[in-house]
Formats: sequence, C-alpha cells, structure tokens
Amino acid sequence: MRSNPHLQVRLARHLLDRRYDAPITIEDLSREVALSPYYLIRAFRHAYKQTPHQYLVGQRISRAKELLRNSDLSITEICAAVGYESLGSFSTLFRKVAGLSPSAYRISSQPTPNPTYIPLCICVLHGIEDQPDI
Repeated sequence: MRSNPHLQVRLARHLLDRRYDAPITIEDLSREVALSPYYLIRAFRHAYKQTPHQYLVGQRISRAKELLRNSDLSITEICAAVGYESLGSFSTLFRKVAGLSPSAYRISSQPTPNPTYIPLCICVLHGIEDQPDI
C-alpha cells in the first residue's frame, strides 16, 4: 500500500492543532506521519505557505491571545498553557507576532465602557449643559 503525502501533511497539521501545548520537534512530528523531516517541511510549506514550526507558533500565540482576553490566568500560567517553558521566550515571540507584549495585549483587549453621548441638538432643546464626567 502506497502512502499519501497530502494526507500525511494534513495529519501533521491536525497533530499540531491538538498538541500545540506540548513540546514537539519536527523529528517527532515527521516520525508520527511517516515522512522525512525535510520532506515534511517542504510539503507542509507547499500546502500551507508556512513551515510546521511557523504554524505551531501561530497556533500557540492565537491561543495565548484568547486566554489573555478571556481568562484571569497570569502571563506565566498562559505561557505554560500554550507550550512554552521560558517566559522570556514567550514574551519576545508574542511581541514579535502580536506587536504588543502579553500584558499590553491584555490591557488593550479589554472592552472600554462607552460614554453616554447626548447629541448637541438634544442638549440645547432640553437645556442640558456640558459637564465633565465624574
């Protein structure tokens, strides 16, 4: 029976999706999908326009963004939850991909309260004067 490299590359992507939070090397991945590491990298890049490592980093950073927006976990806990052992490496990579540090991303992703806006014509009509927010 002959193997199907397209199926194996899809399997590699599926494994990266499922195991983004664990350490995984190209050698581990290639062994699991029964392709040589070099062939897997070339075929993966051809299919997905990025290497398996670039894809894995994207998955990890995407999950980290989600956790920063929607959880109270510390940045160190998020770092470990997405598969990084070094907070420094995680922070540097996060900044490179997202353009902000993890803490700045968390702050910027929080919803801001919408101020009450009263159109000027309504203020004039009802005699409401402009007063600073308290």
